[in-house]
Amino acid sequence: MNLTKSKAALLAGCALFATINGAAAQDDPVKATMIIYLDPSVQFFNPVVKGAQDAAAAFNVDLDVQYANNDPVRQNDLIESAVATGVDGIAVAISSSDAFDDSICAAVEAGIVVIGFNNDDLEGADGNCRQAYVGMDEFASGYELGNRMIEAFDLKEGDVVFNPREIPEASFAVARGGGIEKAMSEHGITVETVRAGLDPAEAQNIMAQALIANPDIKAVFGTGSVTSTVGAGAIRDAGVDVPFGGFDLAVEIVDAVESGAMFATMDQQPYLQGYYPIAQIAMAARYGLTPTDVDTGQGAFLNQERIGVVKPFIGTYR
Repeated sequence: MNLTKSKAALLAGCALFATINGAAAQDDPVKATMIIYLDPSVQFFNPVVKGAQDAAAAFNVDLDVQYANNDPVRQNDLIESAVATGVDGIAVAISSSDAFDDSICAAVEAGIVVIGFNNDDLEGADGNCRQAYVGMDEFASGYELGNRMIEAFDLKEGDVVFNPREIPEASFAVARGGGIEKAMSEHGITVETVRAGLDPAEAQNIMAQALIANPDIKAVFGTGSVTSTVGAGAIRDAGVDVPFGGFDLAVEIVDAVESGAMFATMDQQPYLQGYYPIAQIAMAARYGLTPTDVDTGQGAFLNQERIGVVKPFIGTYR
């Protein structure tokens, strides 16, 4: 399947349903819950929420956004609560390949549309009952970033690189880190990792101390928005000069790429991760249309040449 054409067709369909004679607004509201696995302080999810809210306005969706605060028990409770209140659909970040299987399957069996976004089960549809996934192919993106940095910085057999991970067991870290590790292993390069956590100041200190402790590190890979946001600062604090690449977008990340302190970042277009699930829930509930996977990570590589285009939209559409 041509995913680019699929995305274009879906976007066109969304626009059509949203504008034809205000048809969506005339229907009874569709009820949807969006569950984000972290907390509201994580700025990465601001565009996700904006996208979800824009879709809710376009498709007359009664949207409830909830945060699990990185607590799997709370996230399962939120899923079960949404089912109990009779929502039409749930958009949920599947941050663990095992923790939410039962509650998501129960929701689907109850006739609720469940769409994963941002994070997916590592086995995809084979590992979870969710009906579609809207997000980046995280393993492929890690693999691409790894290979681009190998080529750009002449990384070679026997070298050591550093890949700190906010939450090493989270599906995004396993997938992205796994892609980086695959690229490195194919060239005989060793990957060192550490739990960096979600607190930016703490993560920066942990990364800087690791770089000081191992002067043989030849490159640094951020795994998520926190390690990618503070990576350039950690390298500066450690007093070393090594190339750095990562994931996601934030003002600090864009500034680091523009200045050359960061080689590139892999963008996953979070606005679309909010918009498409809510739009698809509305169309499934009203018209019986089948939810569709959308890869929001196509064209994700943003280096110094490309980063300026997205800068004006940080925090809203990017």
